[in-house]
Order: sequence, then C-alpha cells, then structure tokens
Amino acid sequence: MTPETAADPVCTEAMPAAALGGPVSLAVSRLARLHRMAAGKLLRGAGLYPGQELLMMHLWDGGPVRQSELIKAVELDPSTVTKMLQRLEQAGHVRRSPDPGDRRAVLVEATAESCALHSAVEAAWASLEEYTLAGLDPEERRELTRLLGKVEENLCIQSGDCPALAQPDSTSSTRSTSAAEL
Repeated sequence: MTPETAADPVCTEAMPAAALGGPVSLAVSRLARLHRMAAGKLLRGAGLYPGQELLMMHLWDGGPVRQSELIKAVELDPSTVTKMLQRLEQAGHVRRSPDPGDRRAVLVEATAESCALHSAVEAAWASLEEYTLAGLDPEERRELTRLLGKVEENLCIQSGDCPALAQPDSTSSTRSTSAAEL
C-alpha cells in the first residue's frame, strides 16, 4: 500500500476535481458529516438529536442561563437553538422562564427529569470517541487532539469569531481549552 492510498478515505468516492487544492478541507468536511451521523445514531436511543446534547451539557454543568448566553456558548444560529430548546422543552428536559432580573430575557435550565439523560449522553460520547479513534494508540490520540486543536485555532482566528484568541500583535496564540474538551 502506498502512502497516497493509505490516507485515502475508504467510504468515499474519489476526490472531486474542484477539491484538489484542499484535500484536508475535504477530509474534515467528510469527517464532520460522518461523525455527526454516528453521533445521531448513538443519541437516538436517548431521544436526542445531534447538538442537543451539547446544550444539555452546558445546562448540566452551568445551571440556569439566559437563552441569549446559551446561544453564544454553543455558537449556533439563534433560530437553531430556539428549535432545539422547543424540542427539549416538549420532551421535558428543559424549562424556560422569564428572567427575574430582566423580564425581557428568558432563562433556560435543565429539569430534574433531564438528569436521566446525563448517563446516556456520557455513554454515547464515550462510544463515539472509541468508534472515532479505533485503531489509534494513546500517543496517536494525543497527537491528533493536539493537531485538531491547532486547526481549530487557525479556523477560529480566520473567522474573527474568537475574541479570546485574538492577539493584535501576534499571529500565534494559546488556547485555554483543547479540541477534545469541546
């Protein structure tokens, strides 16, 4: 097996001609899609859609939060978060109420009933991690996490959407969280 074929995706067609200048970008795109599909299958048993578990993780760890702050924290479109919250609320996993400090704002909190989801989400993510990293030894896993953190930082800086990483006099920066923590 040559180095070129060893890295070729096994579940995909040949690289489209328009993507020849961006093989890593194509691979990341394909990986993100496949990862989301795998997550969807694992989360389905808990009655969740991909992304909803991230909202729940934030609420479980941080407690009640304004909906506007939750939207910023999960870095999703407000309409997407609103739809997610509607579904989670209908399922009894979150409760929304007026913020007593500002009645125009909405507080979102995990319900006691949602605590039953916690172990299911934790198990789904552990399984997803193992499926994703199968065949990689611990050092390869650490190196992949390190490299993905650098790629994430590059994209974050390029997007201009990472105030914590913006450094006016430097092109390099440090991250306080790794890709594995996200």
